[in-house]
Order: sequence, then structure tokens, then C-alpha cells
Amino acid sequence: MRVILTSDASHMGAVSAAIATNCLRKSLRDQARARIVVATGASQFEVLANLASQPDIDWSRVEGFHLDEYVGIAIDHQASFCGYLRSRFVEACQPAKFHYLHGDANPVETIAAVGSELQKAPIDLLLCGIGENGHLAFNDPPADLETQDPYLIVELDDQCRQQQVGECWFETLDDVPTHAMSMSINQILQAKNLICSVPDTRKAEAVRATLEDPISPSIPASVLRRCEQATLVIDEAAASRLSDSVRSTLQSP
Repeated sequence: MRVILTSDASHMGAVSAAIATNCLRKSLRDQARARIVVATGASQFEVLANLASQPDIDWSRVEGFHLDEYVGIAIDHQASFCGYLRSRFVEACQPAKFHYLHGDANPVETIAAVGSELQKAPIDLLLCGIGENGHLAFNDPPADLETQDPYLIVELDDQCRQQQVGECWFETLDDVPTHAMSMSINQILQAKNLICSVPDTRKAEAVRATLEDPISPSIPASVLRRCEQATLVIDEAAASRLSDSVRSTLQSP
């Protein structure tokens, strides 16, 4: 995994989108269609805005997939990741097809159907972030690093749920669903290109643990260090707790 240090969230979004654009252009030069997994949350605001404005991506040849979603949340809820992706990605980019994880549908049937579509061909590009508790997608610690299932139904821990309140998706902790549908860790790591974008001081400890602590289920994002095709893009705020020795290894954009 390579790690790129940027100045702020805006710069991070531009850098991540530029890398993503290059990946998509290459995939579309080499094959008839490209397949992308798209994430949500505050970390992806700048990434998706920049990606949607990139020229020369033939979105009519791109198929998209949803990374994770709350169980029991309808698309018109302010915290719905389906609604987020519809407005910030699908309507903005108009890919040929997008496979949503509908939160108000039967979750077992939903992950089976979308997982079946997902595994029909390799994923060319996956966008994600890291949670305040070190999660990847909604794989909270201790994460299942062994399952080969493409999607899981997972229980959300209190730190993850409190993050959703802190980012103003929900008013109180009691409003946050206790379960979610999430792409599994192993499925995430199978993407040909993986771009993980992480801004903000709130994520500084998770970034430090991801890069400096032992790789383990208690820090799900730490598995990215095993992923040669992964790029972690962070800003100065997110890098604020890194040791000098690790900071010295970070790359410039």
C-alpha cells in the first residue's frame, strides 16, 4: 500500500479523484466495461464531487456497486446511503447500471442478489474510507477477516454509531440502526485498484493505528497494508498523530 499526504480535505478529494479517473480510463481502454464500488460518508464528499467533474470518462460503460447500507433505512431518509449515492454519484455520473443495497428491503435477499452480481466479474476500482473505530465499510472491530462471502449483515458497535451522530446523519444514538449490510473485508481487498480517502482530525487515531499497530481484526483497516494495489490518501489533520518515522515514508501527490 502506498500512502499519499495532502494538505486538506479539498486537496485529498482532488488527488483521490485524479487517481480514480486514471484507473477508470485505463480499464475502459483495455476492456468493454469497468466496474466500480462506491462508498459514502463525510470522507467521500470531496472525492465524489471531483470524480463527477472529471472529463473523458465514458460512464455509459461503467457498472457501479454499493459498499454498505443500514438495515431498515429507506432511500428518502437523510442518512440513507442509497439516497446519498443517488444524488452524489448516480445522478451526477449516470453510470450504465448501479446496484443498490436497499436498506428497507429484506437484507438477506438483498446481499444475496447484489453479491451474485458483484462476483460475476472483477472489480476495477473500489473507493472507501476509514471509520473512527478503524472500520472498513461497516466491518467494525473485531472484523471477520476470513469469510469469503461478498456481503455480510453486521452489528454496528457504539463508537461507529456515535460517529454517525457526530456527522449529523442522526439526531441521537438511539436513532442509529444497530445493523447494516456491508461488503466483506476479503471482497474489498479483491479490487484491482483500491483508493481509501481519509480526512479530519477525528480520524487521526484510526489512521495512526492503521499504519503503525499490528495488523489485526481489532483494527480492520490495518489489512490494507497487505494490499499492494491500495492507495491511502490522507490530509494533514488525519496524519497528525503519526510518528516521525512513518511520516517520513509518506508520498507527495
